[in-house]
Amino acid sequence: MKALVLFSGGLDSTTCLAMAVEKYKSENVTALCVFYGQKHKKEIESAEKIAEYYNVELIKLDLGKIFSFSSCSLLEGSDEDIPLESYAEQLKKTGGEPVSTYVPFRNGLFISSAASIALSKGCSVIYYGAHSDDAAGNAYPDCSDEFNEAIGRAVYIGSGNQLKIEAPFVNLTKADVVRKGIELKVPYELTWSCYTGGEKPCGKCGTCLDRQRAFEENGISDPAVI
Repeated sequence: MKALVLFSGGLDSTTCLAMAVEKYKSENVTALCVFYGQKHKKEIESAEKIAEYYNVELIKLDLGKIFSFSSCSLLEGSDEDIPLESYAEQLKKTGGEPVSTYVPFRNGLFISSAASIALSKGCSVIYYGAHSDDAAGNAYPDCSDEFNEAIGRAVYIGSGNQLKIEAPFVNLTKADVVRKGIELKVPYELTWSCYTGGEKPCGKCGTCLDRQRAFEENGISDPAVI
C-alpha cells in the first residue's frame, strides 16, 4: 500500500509524515507540498529538508492563483497584518467567524488536489494534520471533525471506494500531536510553523503561541527555537 501526505513542513504535517513512514515505509510515501500564495517560503524550505530527512518523494503544487482573490492576512497580495495574538483573542473580535489567517476552504482544495494525485500514483490513503485546537471556536472550520467526515466520505465515493482520508489528530490537541512526535523522534528542529517569514519564529502569532504551549505541556522546549 502507498500513502500521500499533505505536507507543509510544519509540526502537524511532519508528525503525520513520520506516522506514514513508520506504517508504509519511505519508499511507499509521497509528500505533497502546496504553495498557496503565502507571504514567505519558509514552510516550503522546511518541507524540502524534512522530505530529504525521511527520504520520501516530494511533489510541489502551486495553487497560488486560486487564492489571489482573498484578503487573508497570510497571503502575499493582502494588505492586512498577521495578528500577533492567540486564536482565542482573535475569536473575541470575529464574533465566531473564522480568524483572518483562515485561507478560504484551503483544506478542501488541498485534499481534492491530493486525491487526484494520490489516485494517479496508486495511493490508497491521504494523511493530513488537522487537530482540534485549530477547529476550536470555528477559527479554522476546515480542520473540524465534521469537515473531515464529510470530505472523507466525498473522496471515498468520488474515488470509486479506492481512497480514504486519515486525519489522526482531528480529535486531539496540538500537545497530543507533539507527544506522538516525541515517540516517533520527529525532527521538530527542521519544522517551521510561524506565520511570519523572519529568520526565527516570531513567538507571537497564533500558531507560534499554540506550538509553544504544546511543547510546554510535554515538559520540553521547542527544538526549533532553542
